[in-house]
Amino acid sequence: MDGGAGKRERVVHPAIEPLSYLLGTWRGEGEGGFPTISSFAYGEELNFTHPGNKKPVIAYSQKTWKLSSGEPMHAESGYWRPKPDGTIEVVIAQSTGLVELQKGTYDAEKKVVKLQSELVGNASKVKEISRVFTMVDEELSYVVGMATSLTTHQPHLKASLKKI
Repeated sequence: MDGGAGKRERVVHPAIEPLSYLLGTWRGEGEGGFPTISSFAYGEELNFTHPGNKKPVIAYSQKTWKLSSGEPMHAESGYWRPKPDGTIEVVIAQSTGLVELQKGTYDAEKKVVKLQSELVGNASKVKEISRVFTMVDEELSYVVGMATSLTTHQPHLKASLKKI
């Protein structure tokens, strides 16, 4: 307790502490494209939550919408499991039915998380997905790359978000 002010400070599991800057809700805009689709712009909200000090996990959810109409476009959710050695495991289920198991690294000082798919499941065309999250000047940005059965690995999505 904080001496009677009525607020409790949330205790973060030690394994989560290096990525605690991600916790909260982020909102912004992004753009996407790929050789097999038309380019598009979207609004986005990311949410990172931590259930408390007992589990070394961050719950993750994401939703996007068309900027012009607000119509929903995509959603996904999953869990991030950072390890004390600077490695991280991420599982994501997308609203399309596609699932990802990603592994990678994080640098708490530089505020960078790099992920590479170990498994992309229930996908007829997508073979590989990478995600790089970077925090600079209170802005969280990411780039998602993808390879399909028809294309080599290349950029697919990028966005910049601010904590709300």
